[in-house]
Amino acid sequence: MREFDVVVMGAGAPGEVAAGRLGQNGLSVAIVEESLVGGDCSFYACMPSKALLRPVELANEVERVPGLELGPIDSAAVLARRDDVIHNLDDSSQLPWLEQHNVTLVRGRARISGKLQVDVEGQETLTARRAVVVATGSTALVPDIPGLRDAQPWTNRNATTAHEVPPRLGILGGGVVGVEMAQAWGALGSKVTLVHRGQRLIEREEPFAGEQVLESLRGLGVDVRLGRSAAHVARDGAFSIALDDGSSIEVDELLVAVGRTPGTTGIGLEVLGIETGKPLRVGEDLRVPGHDWLFAVGDVNGRALLTHMGKYQGRLAADAILGRSVKLRSDGGQSPRVIFTDPQVGAVGLTLGAAQEAGIKVRHVDVETGGNAGGSFIGHGAPGTSRLVVDEDRRVVVGATITGAEIAEALHAATIAVVAEVSLDDLWHAVPSFPTRSELWLRLLEAYGL
Repeated sequence: MREFDVVVMGAGAPGEVAAGRLGQNGLSVAIVEESLVGGDCSFYACMPSKALLRPVELANEVERVPGLELGPIDSAAVLARRDDVIHNLDDSSQLPWLEQHNVTLVRGRARISGKLQVDVEGQETLTARRAVVVATGSTALVPDIPGLRDAQPWTNRNATTAHEVPPRLGILGGGVVGVEMAQAWGALGSKVTLVHRGQRLIEREEPFAGEQVLESLRGLGVDVRLGRSAAHVARDGAFSIALDDGSSIEVDELLVAVGRTPGTTGIGLEVLGIETGKPLRVGEDLRVPGHDWLFAVGDVNGRALLTHMGKYQGRLAADAILGRSVKLRSDGGQSPRVIFTDPQVGAVGLTLGAAQEAGIKVRHVDVETGGNAGGSFIGHGAPGTSRLVVDEDRRVVVGATITGAEIAEALHAATIAVVAEVSLDDLWHAVPSFPTRSELWLRLLEAYGL
């Protein structure tokens, strides 16, 4: 039995950040990981998906700039570059960072066996003097559709690491993973059919964002079927999917992208009387109520299934363990988020509909994202809308959505405005430089009436 100040369960991004911050501040820390250090984000989600999508962005931008020519996308080269980005699923490059932050890596499956105790399956028991941090992430949800699980469909892990372009790809789900993978594999030459039970794509974002992504996917040749669900799946070489409207599709691979399941099963929570299979509820300091030694960060707590927010939670949990006063200020529905399709969708805070449902007296203003001098050079002629949602009583921005070509880096200014509650009158004096696309802020404030 080994003893540490803190034991972290899971070495994905949130667990790594919590462990590193604690180790850097002089505590002895063990981090237990049964798979790859770096987690899904590094190897199966954020990083490989963006590596697949980046050539699509560049190809579309080349088409918008006169004087440049681009041949067909080389799918083999794109997949090879993706493999470079994920280090061919080898996590050895991640290990020096843990060593530099005085974190001890323990390979194996972690399971809570009692207060401040974590068993590493088949190996040893680790004892924590101060705290245990649960950072076991989430896994892809495969719904109970007849025949689906037996057919062994793709999840995000397969879709982001596949080494062959499927001639025909089916996708169930029109959320972030669904639309990003539809665009990536469609651009690489796959004939994609996307089935979504809702009436619009990326339903948690502003309606105009879903409409613009839908138009882009259909322009790429993706067959998008809204308001439809899979009723039955069979596999005999190819997949045959019967839909609830009586139609059917046949594809070579099928990606299920309908949601995530928190990693709370099989990690010992039942010995603490905590229900498994659901998100691990935490307070504003990331502690699990009733267990002041137990913390949960990242997807496992269900607050914001975004890597950057999990890392933010990891920093706060570490600070709480170090005895500092902490309180979550920005996560959940107010988290900044980017969908890396073309057009990209960046959003932070509340949508117009969510603000209205919250009872806020709001007003919104929209401008064309490229309707400024900077739009002459980047994203020229590309669709894009920028929206501010303003709390009229406080005269602060409570939500912002920006769509358009390569707008991801523009989102952070909106995040600062929302999280810091910068007044419109102060924003008016934050003058954007010319000729940049940041002038969309000037256009938004002018549209508001300043």
